[in-house]
Amino acid sequence: AEHQHVRYNPLRDDWVLVSAHRVKRPWQGQLEKPPPEDVPRWDPKNPLCPGATRANGEVNPKYEGTFVFPNDFPALQPDAPEPDDSDHPLFQAAPAQGVCKVMCFHPWSDLTLPLMSLPEIRAVIDAWAELMTELGASYPWVQIFENKGAMMGCSNPHPHCQVWASSFLPNEARLEDQTQRQHLSQHGVPMLLEYAEQEARRKERLVVENADWLVVVPYWATWPYQTLLLPRRHVCRLQDLSDSEKDSLASIMQRLLIKYDNLFEVSFPYSMGWHGAPTGAYLEEDCRHWQLHAHYYPPLLRSATVRKFMVGYEMLAQAQRDLTPEQAAERLRSLPEVHYKKRTE
Repeated sequence: AEHQHVRYNPLRDDWVLVSAHRVKRPWQGQLEKPPPEDVPRWDPKNPLCPGATRANGEVNPKYEGTFVFPNDFPALQPDAPEPDDSDHPLFQAAPAQGVCKVMCFHPWSDLTLPLMSLPEIRAVIDAWAELMTELGASYPWVQIFENKGAMMGCSNPHPHCQVWASSFLPNEARLEDQTQRQHLSQHGVPMLLEYAEQEARRKERLVVENADWLVVVPYWATWPYQTLLLPRRHVCRLQDLSDSEKDSLASIMQRLLIKYDNLFEVSFPYSMGWHGAPTGAYLEEDCRHWQLHAHYYPPLLRSATVRKFMVGYEMLAQAQRDLTPEQAAERLRSLPEVHYKKRTE
């Protein structure tokens, strides 16, 4: 807790430098602007709002729950031409096709996930599972991810996520596929199933838990308040969850995200995403080495205005953190589970 050391991340087969003593240093770097608190509930100029007109001229329906539509500016398209053959091994290109969708969580722009009701969060989970099934029928990887807050590059405050399906396995997916496959081969148990059992017993990095799920600050966490959401049973894909597991997932997501917001009493920014076994042709293959999980990567370090930057040593050598995962977990664990905006109600 007081001296620098390195920790191994078996999921990525790399290391992180932990320098706990550095958290005491004074901060003279950049201060961020806190997120706006005056987001209008409905704005006809916001392209994600019900009834609003998007950039392509299409008008959104007056939706009352979740709303999924094709991304108007997709990074992947299903009919992209294949690149020319390479004339040298140092200049390789490969085909890349796919589909990009946007999913609005709720019709109100001022209602983030931690402020939504459990049935509303459950509706989001159901929509995620449906998209995984639909897109995963033909694409090997379906990436659900949410960028929350301008600090994480989100250009619209309306609560939403994106879903990108690709004809290839992205780098992180390929890496996790390799490390989990190797662990199962060597130890006879899925890596993250064994890891969840260990963390549930040790409890020092545990943030929240229920009968089906647990959230930990992983032993190898890179970001200050990074968390890992894990099921207790062996489950490969989001669409494999039972109804009761989806209910308990809604509950634990709400509890975690309330704690995040309560940490600095601000709408907490983060990037999150689900990782599970590949789909498409992989649906017919043995993917027992995979364990479903969600990553949360929040950038805030000391306050709502001081963030962690991944620069310098992190970019040129390896990841480094100032706060130990145990300290971060203890702080998150001790926070109330009533949202700070609702304490006076």
